[in-house]
Amino acid sequence: MSAVLDRSALEQSPLADLHLLANELGVDGFRRLRKDALIDAILARQGGEEAAVAPEETETETETDAEAEAETEAEAEAEAGAARRPRRGRRGGRSRARTRGEEGATDEDAGEEPAEAAPAERAVEGVVELLANGSGFVRVAPPETSDDDVYVSAAQVKRCELVSGDRVGGPVRPPRRSERFPSLVRVDTINGRPADEVAEGTRFEDLPVAFPEERLELGSEDPTVKAIEWLTPIGKGSRAVIAGAPRAGKSEALRRLAAALAGAEALELTVVLAGARPEEIAEWSAGEPAPVAAVSFAASPDAQAQAVEQAVEQGRRVAARGGDAVVLVDTLEYLAPHAARRALAAARNIAGGGSLTIVATAPAPLGGETTVVWLDAALTGLGRFPAVDLERSGTLRAERLVGDAGAEAITRARAEQAAA
Repeated sequence: MSAVLDRSALEQSPLADLHLLANELGVDGFRRLRKDALIDAILARQGGEEAAVAPEETETETETDAEAEAETEAEAEAEAGAARRPRRGRRGGRSRARTRGEEGATDEDAGEEPAEAAPAERAVEGVVELLANGSGFVRVAPPETSDDDVYVSAAQVKRCELVSGDRVGGPVRPPRRSERFPSLVRVDTINGRPADEVAEGTRFEDLPVAFPEERLELGSEDPTVKAIEWLTPIGKGSRAVIAGAPRAGKSEALRRLAAALAGAEALELTVVLAGARPEEIAEWSAGEPAPVAAVSFAASPDAQAQAVEQAVEQGRRVAARGGDAVVLVDTLEYLAPHAARRALAAARNIAGGGSLTIVATAPAPLGGETTVVWLDAALTGLGRFPAVDLERSGTLRAERLVGDAGAEAITRARAEQAAA
C-alpha cells in the first residue's frame, strides 16, 4: 500500500499518477472520474471508507476535461503492466524497477475489471531521449528519430530514474486510437543490466569517496598523451582539467586522449562538445569515439550546460551502479561558472564501488581538480612536444597512481624542466 497522501499533494500530482494510485487502492471505475472526484475517492479509500461520488461527476465530462485526460491517457495506459503492482517506497532517493510478474498481481487483485486481451507484445531496445515534460522516447536508431521510436511515460522515467542516454529494453504495445507511437509497457533492462538489479542506495553525492587509486592506462606513443599518463597521471575518479592559453592545443590533446581511451575495456567513455568550433565538431564526429552531443560556441550558455549535464548525469548513473565512466568535455570555457564547477565536481572515486572521471578543457583551472595538465602555447607554436608545463601541472596524491618511485620521477622531471 502506498503512503497516505494529503489533498494538497494529490492536487499537484498529474492525472497519470492519480490513476496509478487509484488502481493500487482498488478504486472502481477510476478512469471515468474527473480529477476532483478521483482525489475524493482516493482520500476516502486511504481512510478506509467507500468513495461517495456525486452522480454528476461521473456524467459527461466537459470538453476541456476530456482533452486533458486524452493528453495523459497514453501515459496512464503505458503504465498498465506496472500499475497493477504496489509501488515500492523510495529509500535515499533511489528506487528499484520491478516487473509485474515478480509481484504476482492480477486484474482481480487490483480491484479492476479484467481488461480485453492485449495484442502480442514485441521487444525493443534503444536509447532514451527525454522531453521537457518528463516523458520521453526510446530511439531505436539514435540520434535520428523514427516512426518505430517508442513512447516512455513520465511515470516510468521517474520510477526508473532514467536520463537521456540510458539504453533500455522492454516489451512494447502497439499504438491505440489517436496515438502515433507505440508505448513501452515496462523497463526490463537499463544499460545492459536487468532493471531489478539496479541497486538501491544513498544519493550519489552521499556515497563514500576516496582519492583515485587506479591510473587510467593510455598506452599511446603520442608524446603529449604519454607525458599526461606518467607526469600528470589521471586516475579513475579524477577531476582533471587540460588548461592553457588559446592555441595551446587543449582540444587536440583531449582528442588524442579520447583515441587512447577508446579501446579500454570495461570503461564507459563519453565525449561531449560544448562551445566547440564547427570544424572541430566535424573532426570529432568523423572519428571514434563520436560525441554524444555537439554544441558550437554559437549556442547559448544554457544549451551548452544542458549538453554537458546530460553526459555527466549518465556517467553518474554508471558509477553509482558500480561501473567506471569517463566523460571528456571540450570545453567548460563558455559555461556559467557555477555550471562548470558543478559538472567537474561530479567526478569521484566511490569507495568500494564505481568511478566517474571527468577530463575537461578550460582556459585555467576551476579549483577542486585532482589533476591539472597545463599546456604551454609557446612550445605548441614551435612544434615542441610534449608541450606540458610541468611547473604549473600536477596530480594530487600522485603516489597512489604511480607509486612512490613514480612520484619521485615526476618531481625530478619538474625540477629538470624548471632548470632548463
